[in-house]
Amino acid sequence: MKILSIESSCDETAAAVVENGRKVLSSVVASQVEEHKLYGGVVPEIASRRHAEAISGVVSQTLENADTSLDDIDAIAVTYAPGLIGALLVGVNFAKGLALAKNIPLIPTHHLRSHIASNYIAHPDLKPPFLCLVVSGGHSHIILVEDYTKMKIIGRTRDDAAGEAFDKAARTMGMPYPGGIALDKIAENGNPDAFVLPFPKVSGSPYDFSFSGLKTAVINLIHNASQKGDKLPVEDLSASFRKAVVNCLTTNLMKAADDTQSNTIVIAGGVSANSLLRNSLQKLCDEKNIRLYMPPKELCGDNAAMVGSQGYYEFLAGNTAGQNLNAYATKSIEEG
Repeated sequence: MKILSIESSCDETAAAVVENGRKVLSSVVASQVEEHKLYGGVVPEIASRRHAEAISGVVSQTLENADTSLDDIDAIAVTYAPGLIGALLVGVNFAKGLALAKNIPLIPTHHLRSHIASNYIAHPDLKPPFLCLVVSGGHSHIILVEDYTKMKIIGRTRDDAAGEAFDKAARTMGMPYPGGIALDKIAENGNPDAFVLPFPKVSGSPYDFSFSGLKTAVINLIHNASQKGDKLPVEDLSASFRKAVVNCLTTNLMKAADDTQSNTIVIAGGVSANSLLRNSLQKLCDEKNIRLYMPPKELCGDNAAMVGSQGYYEFLAGNTAGQNLNAYATKSIEEG
C-alpha cells in the first residue's frame, strides 16, 4: 500500500511516499528555519503563508522522486493535530483536495504518534508494546504504546516542554534559533558540573516533568551576572543545563520502565537528537538489559515519512476521515 503523506504542523512543509508503513520511497522537507531565525522563533502567520506557497511544489517533487503519480497512490495521510492551527489547515485542506480529486481514503494522523512511528521506519523489528519518551519543542510525554493506535500517557510536563526549555535558555545565552541544537553543540566543550541547578519534581506524580523552574534558574543566573558586569562561561552553563534537563528526562523514564516492567524503550521527537540524551539512555538501558530504539537524527525533526508510517497503521485500524476533517491545535495522543 502506497501512502502519500503531508506534514505542516509548524515550520517545515513536508511530503513523503511510504509503502506499507515501513519503506520510504521518497521524502521532501522544505524548511523555514532561516526565515524564522530573524525573529528568534516561529512566527505562526509567516509559517502558514510559507506552507501555502511551498506545499504544491513539495508534493510534486515527492511524487517525482518516488517515480510515481497520484494514480498509484492508495491513500493520503495528513497531520491534523496538534500544532499551529493555521499551518495545520494548509496541509489538511490540501490533503482533502487530493483525496477528493482521486477518490481515495483520507487518513488523519496525530503528530506525536507520527514521531513515535519514525522508529518503525528505522527499525523494521520494532513492534508494540513498548515505553516511549516523546520530547520536542512543545511536548514532553512518557507514553505506554500498547498497540500501533492504542496509547496511554503516564507522564507529561506540567509546564514547559524540554525542547522549549532548551530553546529559551539558549536564546538568553545569545544563541541563534533553533537554540536547542546550538546549545547541544556548545555544551560538548563545557563542564557539566560547573553549575549546580535544581532537579524539579512533581509531588505525587513521579513520571511528570517540570522544566519551568529549571529554565528560570538559568535565566536568573545570566541576568544576575549581567547586572554585575560579569560574563558567565557559556560552554559550562550550556553543559550544566543540558545535564540537568537530561537527568530529569532519564530519571523519570527509567523509573517508569521499572514500575511498568518494560523491557523495550523508544525515544522520539526533536529533542531525541540530543547527543547527551542518546548517550545517557543507551548507557542506562545497557546496564538494565533494556532494548533501546532511537530514530536516526534525520528522522527526529518534523518530516512526512513518519506521517506516512503512522498513517498506514491508522488506516489498518479503520481511522479514516471525510471532507469534514478539521485541524486541531491541541489533541491528546490517546485520542489519536
